[in-house]
Amino acid sequence: PCFSPDGTKIAFASARDGNFEIYVMNADGSNQTSLTNNSAWNRSPCFSPDGTKIAFMSDRDGDLEIYVMNADGSNQTRITKNPALDDVAPCFSPDGTEIAFASDRDGNYEIYVMNADGSNQTSLTNNSAGDLWPCFSPDGTEIAFTSGRDGDLEIYVMNADGSNQTSITNNPAGDIRPSWGP
Repeated sequence: PCFSPDGTKIAFASARDGNFEIYVMNADGSNQTSLTNNSAWNRSPCFSPDGTKIAFMSDRDGDLEIYVMNADGSNQTRITKNPALDDVAPCFSPDGTEIAFASDRDGNYEIYVMNADGSNQTSLTNNSAGDLWPCFSPDGTEIAFTSGRDGDLEIYVMNADGSNQTSITNNPAGDIRPSWGP
């Protein structure tokens, strides 16, 4: 789930109709409304910083791609296209100009960043283990993510340009899905 920037709405994925759809509801749980309605797998919603857009992943075109829609569910637009490969786990930058995501287009999951319209897709990580679940810091200068490069899943932080990749956890049980506080 993901809160809207003003804290009044929560976007979430639900399989209540037999497949995962993106829903939005008031923060108290009322007014639950489906924003997507198709036979695809729609998950990982993330509000833009101004609350007008939601990025999410969907396999409606055969593989997992990143989509952006208006916060009311209109204008659902695919912004990545990598046939037979998956682009997952979108996260808006604090200024809304970029989206970080993970992609397996290089043989295993790596962290990428792109402009919010899908242009200028750039790899930030490159190693033999998977990197997933990127999350921008509140000031946009760093990205936290999960990596398996040390033999188990740990939380890493890097500069937003991909430099200075540093493990900040060391737990043999694995640590995943980092999220920054305000």
